[in-house]
Amino acid sequence: MKKLLSTLMVMACLVLAIPAQAQINFGIKAGLNVSKLHLSEDIVSKDNRAGFFIGPTADFTLPVLGLGIDGSILYNQFGVDSDTGTSTKKSIEIPINLKWNIGFSSLIGAYVAVGPQFGFNVGDRLFDDICEFKKSTTSFNVGAGLKLFSHLQVGANYNFALKDNVKIYDVEALTGFKQNTWQVSVAYLF
Repeated sequence: MKKLLSTLMVMACLVLAIPAQAQINFGIKAGLNVSKLHLSEDIVSKDNRAGFFIGPTADFTLPVLGLGIDGSILYNQFGVDSDTGTSTKKSIEIPINLKWNIGFSSLIGAYVAVGPQFGFNVGDRLFDDICEFKKSTTSFNVGAGLKLFSHLQVGANYNFALKDNVKIYDVEALTGFKQNTWQVSVAYLF
C-alpha cells in the first residue's frame, strides 16, 4: 500500500510540474498566401492568386513532450478576377493548430502542425453581381517550419477548404467554389 501511495504521489507531482514548465509566447505573424480556386464553371479565373496576411499569434508549448498549440488572429486578403473586373476578398482567419516541436539545439528546432482554421468575411460580400462570398468558412491546415533563436519561426502550410467559400448565381444553377491556399509565414515571438 505504501508503494502504491508513493507511486501515486510521484505521478501527481509530475503531472502538476509539467504545466508549471509550460511556455506561452506571444508575437506577430505575417506572410504570403497563394490561392488556387477550384470550380466547375469558367465564371471567374481559376489562376493562382497572391495575397498577404498579418496578425497577432500565441504559442503554448509543453517542453517535456514537445507538444503545443498555436493560434493566431490574422487579417487575410487576396484577389479574384473575372471578365468584368477584380475583387479583393478580405477576411479574419483564426487558425488553431496542434503543434509538435523537435529541438535540435538551443538555436534551431523544427515543428509540424495540423488543425482547423475559421474564417470570417470582413469585406464586400457581393462580387460581379453573380458571386457572393460566404460570411464564414472552415478549412484545415497542414504545415511545417523551423524555429530559430527561440524567437523566430519560419513556416509553410497548405490550407484546404472543407466547404465552398463562394456562391455563384448562374442563370441555370447555383454553384460554388473552394479556395485552397499555400502559405509562407514568418513569426516573431516575444
